[in-house]
Amino acid sequence: MTTPATGTPESAGNRSARKRAAILAAAAEVFLRNGYMGASMDEVAATAAVSKQTVYKHFASKERLFTELIESSVGQVDEMFRSAVDALHDTEDLDADLTALARRFITFVIQPDVMRLRRLVIAEADRFPELGRTFYEQGPQRVTAALADCFAHLHERGLLRVDEPRLAAYQFCWLVLSIPWNRVLFCGTDQMPAGAELEHYATTGVRVFLDAHRPAGQAAGPRSRK
Repeated sequence: MTTPATGTPESAGNRSARKRAAILAAAAEVFLRNGYMGASMDEVAATAAVSKQTVYKHFASKERLFTELIESSVGQVDEMFRSAVDALHDTEDLDADLTALARRFITFVIQPDVMRLRRLVIAEADRFPELGRTFYEQGPQRVTAALADCFAHLHERGLLRVDEPRLAAYQFCWLVLSIPWNRVLFCGTDQMPAGAELEHYATTGVRVFLDAHRPAGQAAGPRSRK
């Protein structure tokens, strides 16, 4: 077999990685559409255009496939949020950069596939308690830990006043996210906020957060680094 782009032979490792990625993508489609109990390895194989034997070669069971799907998806959320937090670390305009992070956070978390995945994990939490715990620890908990570290750094720079960075991180997340997240979680994607409404949730959430955590006497807007 040759690669389409170069015409050179494709290595066995590359073929294996490509098939594995195709199986995970197919699994996401099948599990999100049918739920765990309604999904079958036959349907995953057909959707990925591979044999059922190939699916079992990469993933020993439906449970293992489901577990790896959730773990890989959580990693994508963590990677997105960490890059946004890293940009905030060296901010020269806390109001603008924190609002940009809030906007990006809301937009990503309420994506239809992300919300469907979260519903699926919640629905299967009793069947797979370890998976639910993994989702929480590698998703929401890691997000708030990264944000808490950033808030502690901004406290040291004199840009924020946070005695409990982890608590402040949780407060920030729910101030900006709770309204749109709960609405989409329970009412579906037809209730997805966009445009001015999403911007309003981001800006007002950040304003309330900074009113509580801005150092006394400090004005809003750009500030030179200490």
